[in-house]
Amino acid sequence: MNLEPRLLENSFVRLEPMEDRHRDGLRAACEADPDIWTRLYPFSWAGEHFDPTWKTLRRDMEQGRTIGHAVVTSGEVVGLTCFSAIDPVNASVEIGGTYYRPEARGGPVNPACKRLLMAAAFGAGARRVVYRVDALNERSRAAVLKLGAVQEGVLRQDRVTWTGRVRDTVIFSVLKAEWPGVRDGLDARLAALLLEERDLTGS
Repeated sequence: MNLEPRLLENSFVRLEPMEDRHRDGLRAACEADPDIWTRLYPFSWAGEHFDPTWKTLRRDMEQGRTIGHAVVTSGEVVGLTCFSAIDPVNASVEIGGTYYRPEARGGPVNPACKRLLMAAAFGAGARRVVYRVDALNERSRAAVLKLGAVQEGVLRQDRVTWTGRVRDTVIFSVLKAEWPGVRDGLDARLAALLLEERDLTGS
């Protein structure tokens, strides 16, 4: 597996490798829902936490442990998503660290992002793509299942979040052999969303 930072784009989103020029836009996106960081994330991008979390992301990118992407729609940063736990020897990679500002949720942004990321991962030689979700995050668990990933199990008391809460982590995966079916399902879903969007705009 040889996964490198590069621009990923489709009809709905641009995933731009994270750079310093994205910093202010990402800060604004993260401030759009400050309460979510306390409830559902192991780390925080809100308020005074933004700068140290940004520094950690950029350091991990420089060291090749993470590939961070700014999620851009209509020229605006609406969130971020990452490749992490990059394991070339075992051809495995995790997709996570994902956040979208509220108005970007529930529509095409998430499936469009995941379509791009999984295509890039499997195209780079991945055998396994992993998703790790807080057991309390029912919305994200449902979204990952809707993508076509398989739930493997629950790691009990897996991680201490930044608030001190000890979370259980639900593990999902998509394997290389499963990717064509998952891809086709996502393509059909996105085609329907694109048609719906065109009907609404009359274009």
